[in-house]
Amino acid sequence: MNTKMVIQKTEKYVRKALDKEGTGHDWWHIERVRNSAKQICKSEKADWFIVELAVLLHDIGDRKVLKKEEDDHSIAEKFLKKQKVSPEIIEQVMFIIENMSFSKSLNSKRKSAPTEFYVVQDADRLDAIGAIGIARAFAFGGSKSRPLYDPTKKVQSVTSTKNYRKMESSTFHHFEEKLLKLDKLMNTRAAKKVARERNIFMKEYLKQFLAEWKGKK
Repeated sequence: MNTKMVIQKTEKYVRKALDKEGTGHDWWHIERVRNSAKQICKSEKADWFIVELAVLLHDIGDRKVLKKEEDDHSIAEKFLKKQKVSPEIIEQVMFIIENMSFSKSLNSKRKSAPTEFYVVQDADRLDAIGAIGIARAFAFGGSKSRPLYDPTKKVQSVTSTKNYRKMESSTFHHFEEKLLKLDKLMNTRAAKKVARERNIFMKEYLKQFLAEWKGKK
C-alpha cells in the first residue's frame, strides 16, 4: 500500500465532499485539525498514517455535514476499502471516527483507547475553542438560525447524547454548556496546555460580549 498516494486521494476526496460546507466543518477545519495533530504527535508516540486518515475523514458522514439526524460513518469506511487500505488500519481509523465526538463521549464509559484516538480527539476539540472556536460557534449557530444570545434562556445541563442533540439555546449559552468545558476534557499534555490558553481568551471575549450587549462598553 502506497500511503502517500492514499493520503493524496483522501485529501482530494475530502476537499470535494466538504466544498462550500457552511457550518464550520469545511476543508479548512480539517487542515487546522491536522496541524494541531502534528503538534500533539511531537510528544506522543502515535502512528501518523492512522492519525492523518482519521483527521481527514472524521467529518465525512457526520450528521451535521449531512444535515441528517444520525451519522453515516459507512461513507468513510467504503472510501477506505476502495483505496485498498488494510482491514486492520480501517478498523483503527473507524474506531476513532465513530467514537471521538463530544456527543458520543457523553454516553461512553471507556477507560482507555489507542494514542491515535486521543491525538485526533484533542486536535478536533482544540479547533472548537479559542479565537477560531468562537468564529466557528457563531458560524454554526447562524446555519441553524440560532440567536447570538437570548437573555431569557438559561444554561442547560448536558447529561447525555440524546439530551445534548435536542438542546435549543443561543450560541452564547453554548459556550457554558460545552465549549468552556473542553479544556478539562483534553487527553494529551500538549493539548491541555493549548486549551488552557484558549479558554482564557474565550472567557475574556464572553465578558466583553455581555458588556457590549448591556451597553456598558
